[in-house]
Amino acid sequence: MGMIGGGIGAFIGDAHRRASRICNDYELVGGIFDADQEKSREFAVSEGINLTRVYKNIDEMIKKELALPKNERMQVVSIVTPNALHFPFAGKLLKNGFNLVCEKPMTMTVSEALALEKLVKEKKLTFALTHTYTGYPMVRQMRDLIKKGVLGTIQRIDAQYYQGWINSIIYGTGSRITGVWRLDPKHAGVSSCMGDIGVHAFNLIEYTTGLEVKEVLSDLNSVKEGIKLDLDGTVLIRFSNKKLKGVIRASQVCGGLENDIIISVYGSKGSLRWGQENPNYLYHYSDTEPTKIYKPAHGYNMKNAEEAHTMPAGHPEGIYEALANIYKGAAKSIRKKKFDPCEFPTVHDGVRGMKFIHSVVNSNAKGNVWVKV
Repeated sequence: MGMIGGGIGAFIGDAHRRASRICNDYELVGGIFDADQEKSREFAVSEGINLTRVYKNIDEMIKKELALPKNERMQVVSIVTPNALHFPFAGKLLKNGFNLVCEKPMTMTVSEALALEKLVKEKKLTFALTHTYTGYPMVRQMRDLIKKGVLGTIQRIDAQYYQGWINSIIYGTGSRITGVWRLDPKHAGVSSCMGDIGVHAFNLIEYTTGLEVKEVLSDLNSVKEGIKLDLDGTVLIRFSNKKLKGVIRASQVCGGLENDIIISVYGSKGSLRWGQENPNYLYHYSDTEPTKIYKPAHGYNMKNAEEAHTMPAGHPEGIYEALANIYKGAAKSIRKKKFDPCEFPTVHDGVRGMKFIHSVVNSNAKGNVWVKV
């Protein structure tokens, strides 16, 4: 594996490296870890990476890697840069035959996302998009229980993702605001809150239910004067079945909240609810039976959930393990082994995410009206 971005002090880069190690399918051999090559080399030394494979730019990396014998060159590259760099790097790497693991949102625009989807199909390569929450065993259990029909007719779907981290930024000095790339449209794209975390809630809805959101009506809020992007918002959602409706709520200004993502799917026979801050618990509610609680590493779980847990029963699993499950699924695909479609989000999920983000922004800009996704 090679990596672009994720150098000294980068939380997401560190998470990806830990995940790739946990699943025992990857060796990090080189990359471009920082725009400053000296910092990139400093990071490589700390990781024990050969400095001959620390590159100045993407073109040098591709040229020198392709010059190596096929069994020595990078098979897959992990892209963990700010959003604006995902598309140009991914495009060049795909054209030159590299499999990819990429952070979300996949691109800045829908047209860029569609271009990558076309490239992946043409080149017959693996593209894994790290919607990390799909890697949790109990999310996969939720998906398979819904597919099995245990909820009956689905009647409502709610998802929320609340954080509070950005309060300290927007109420600090002006320099602190301009120094955060997620608040800059040049680096983040058309959305901050919905583009960063709302899209996770959207992805979880489509992943667990197998349904596609067809229309959205959004109301976004930048919260404070001078902020160019949304920091809070509510999105009403519709599906093909006009009787089925739901809501996505996302915010980066909920003071004191950390990583509060919850998905609830309500059906005619019962309901399922899962929350990331207590990821080992999947709640199954019923009008006629006591509440059931599913946990990982038990024989009553379905196949995909059981294959996703890494710890024995009673030991908590967390975000690194969930991300590792996505890396594990991508490794199967790269090695041309059989894998279940639920094992990693693909370039198609990236296209769906970009369509959601842009539809939400358009709905808000047009005065909070319904917009087709």
